[in-house]
Amino acid sequence: MTTANQRVADHPIDPRFLERWSPRSFTGEAVPEAVLLTLFEAARWAPSSYNSQPWRFVYALRDTPSWDGFLGLLNEYNRSWAKQAGALVVLLSKSTLLPPGKDREIPSHSHSLDAGAGWAYLALQASISGWAAHAMVGFDMDTAFAQLQVPQGYRIEAAIAIGRPGDKSLLPAAMQEREVPNGRVAVEQFVMEGRFRNEV
Repeated sequence: MTTANQRVADHPIDPRFLERWSPRSFTGEAVPEAVLLTLFEAARWAPSSYNSQPWRFVYALRDTPSWDGFLGLLNEYNRSWAKQAGALVVLLSKSTLLPPGKDREIPSHSHSLDAGAGWAYLALQASISGWAAHAMVGFDMDTAFAQLQVPQGYRIEAAIAIGRPGDKSLLPAAMQEREVPNGRVAVEQFVMEGRFRNEV
């Protein structure tokens, strides 16, 4: 059993998995571009089908010309807290891949899964580095597709707010109660030996 960050794992794992969580409270501190590149470097080493590396990250740093446009993509709820982040990132995935030894791309069955692995590596590196990353789907994906000039063949997966974690008192009052690391269902509820079993 492992404990960290007021969380308890039922089986032994590295405590860094428990220490990582998705806060909404950020200090407003800008994320240095070098730090952001370190997070993208971690994402670079995630596993992917055929090593296709379908993840794409488009970002805006706080107090730069692109910032307001990225912030404007978020719904009102997410904008209310993400405005204090130091960087906003949109994660996309390429829906085709080029298998080794082939000369034509084919549809990728796992592009979203692989992009999710990239996001997970980024989020864990952020936590290890003293920053935090919070992914969300509450944003205008159609507008993002046009505004970011995304070509066909890519899927917008999520928006990500990255920043220095702040005290929950920096959040609107209604959000402060939720600003704690949350729990998880037990392993036994999603792991099945031999065959799939319906949830009880």
